[in-house]
Amino acid sequence: MNSMNDTGVVAGPASGQTSHTHRLRGLAGTGFIAMLAAMVATTLAAALAQAVGVDFEVPDGGETIPLSGFAVVTGFFSVVGIVIAVALLRWSARPAERFVWTAVSLTAISLIPPLLSEANTATTTALLGLHLVPATVMIPTLARSLRTRTD
Repeated sequence: MNSMNDTGVVAGPASGQTSHTHRLRGLAGTGFIAMLAAMVATTLAAALAQAVGVDFEVPDGGETIPLSGFAVVTGFFSVVGIVIAVALLRWSARPAERFVWTAVSLTAISLIPPLLSEANTATTTALLGLHLVPATVMIPTLARSLRTRTD
C-alpha cells in the first residue's frame, strides 16, 4: 500500500530498489562499452607492435601469442573489473575511490608475469605496454561512472 507524505509525493515500497537496479545496470552497460573499446585498442596496439617486429613469442613452450588472444584476455579481465565496480557500487560507501585503488593495484600486479616470462626485450616491453592500454580505458571510465552514480 502506498502512503502520501507531507509534500504530496507518493512513495511505494520498491522506489529505492528500482533506482538501485538502474544504477547497477547503467554501470554494467558503461563497463561493457568500455570493455569493447579496451579490446579493440589492445588488439590494435598488439597488431601495431607486430607490424614493427615484435614476435610475442613466449619462451615457455615457444608459443606465439595470437592477436585474438589479446582480445580474449582483455575482455575477460575487463569483465572482472566490471564485476568489482558493481560490487563496490553495491556495498561500498566510497566505490569510486576504492575501485581506483583496487584496479591500479591489480594492474601493477599484472605487470609481473611479463617481467618473469623470459621473453626478449621487445616482447616484454610490448606486453607491459599492452597491460596498460586496457587499464587506461577501463579504470577512468568505470571510476567516472561510479562517481556519477553515487553523487
